[in-house]
Amino acid sequence: MTKSAIVIPARLASTRLPRKLLLKETGKTVLQHTYESAAGSALADRVIVAADDLEIVNAVKQFGGEAILTDPNHVCGTDRVAEVAAGLPEFEVIVNVQGDEPEIAATAIDQAIELLDRNPEIPMATLATPIRSRKMLEDPNCVKIVFDNRMHAIYFSRSVIPHPRDWSEGYLTSEPPLFFQHVGLYCYRRGFLQNIPKLSPTSIEKAESLEQLRILSNGHKILVGKIDHPIAGIDTLEDYQSFVRRQSNC
Repeated sequence: MTKSAIVIPARLASTRLPRKLLLKETGKTVLQHTYESAAGSALADRVIVAADDLEIVNAVKQFGGEAILTDPNHVCGTDRVAEVAAGLPEFEVIVNVQGDEPEIAATAIDQAIELLDRNPEIPMATLATPIRSRKMLEDPNCVKIVFDNRMHAIYFSRSVIPHPRDWSEGYLTSEPPLFFQHVGLYCYRRGFLQNIPKLSPTSIEKAESLEQLRILSNGHKILVGKIDHPIAGIDTLEDYQSFVRRQSNC
């Protein structure tokens, strides 16, 4: 098994929900929940937060985690992860776990790592889960993904893809599933990750505001693994309040 590290990019000034990573109505910050979930991985050897602000670094140290202060001028999380990975030559695989996904399953992380371990020709992997709700399907915050028969990603979009010409509710219950949500977890070979910041942003990446489209636009493969259940990220105050309620019921 290849040696793997998890890097969690953490930006203090989030747009839709300011300072969301430091919200702590549960007694722990969102970032701490994410860190502890990621640390449950059986295959990753290390978990590091790639922070853009000393306040994030200090918050991580307070709960006993590891954090590295990165350049605050990075334009995306991938660049922040790549900066940290540059100092981790002993790791062949780097997993990018979003800081606002406190309920990320450790088994999902391990599945992504295993995808690269079993497919040495593939530079990058991610995950997808079926969409069974029309509300979620039509929500632009829910990123959709389509992939080919070999499980290589074809496209990511905030729009409905594939787009049915004639709608039927049966599309939401079809087997195999027709619609898939992209799970915001990326697993890279370290050498490949180091080259991503050198790629210029593309027009479709800018239009969709989805940095993974830069990879596809430059002709690289992204292998996709399926998981059964969605992972609820926190983008809005409503998302966070729902998360708090779920935690209180645990």
